[in-house]
Amino acid sequence: MAIRNGDRLDLERLFEGLLPPRARRGWERLDSLVAGFMRAHGITLLRLAVGMVFIWFGALKLVDRSPVADLVADTVYWLPSGFFVRFLGVWEIAVGLGLLLPVALRLTLLLFWAQMAGTFLVLVIHPGLSFQSSNPLLLTITGEFVIKNLVLITAGLVIGSTVRRRPPTLANAEPV
Repeated sequence: MAIRNGDRLDLERLFEGLLPPRARRGWERLDSLVAGFMRAHGITLLRLAVGMVFIWFGALKLVDRSPVADLVADTVYWLPSGFFVRFLGVWEIAVGLGLLLPVALRLTLLLFWAQMAGTFLVLVIHPGLSFQSSNPLLLTITGEFVIKNLVLITAGLVIGSTVRRRPPTLANAEPV
């Protein structure tokens, strides 16, 4: 009893088909409720979560307690380390606050993208710290730390997809 959705096996529909009708209706109500919650609040919660992470990481840099302070300083070696790590901390806090509030979201995202791009410098400047035996497929802990920023970048894309959404105004409201 394989249920296909296009060319792939749809295990969710298979599971639903095994449920008795009453349980299936309950499952569909629950599924609809959860999906509606995610649709209504997912992007906002994502924005708040990324904002909190940026504030937290930035604050650690400001109070000189960041576990990556030496890595940051060694990566941007041409700038005074104490200055740059604190500057980056302020930058990250600004991004975090911009995401939390959200204030000037386009500018916040510009700062976000610049910071994210900068994290990948570690892979170029410190390949020995990033890859095992110079193999770009074998990441070290440092390499994993950097590569996980692909998830943050994707979160930034999702958040950025909302900047052109405008609540309806009298000028652009559809007639009833």
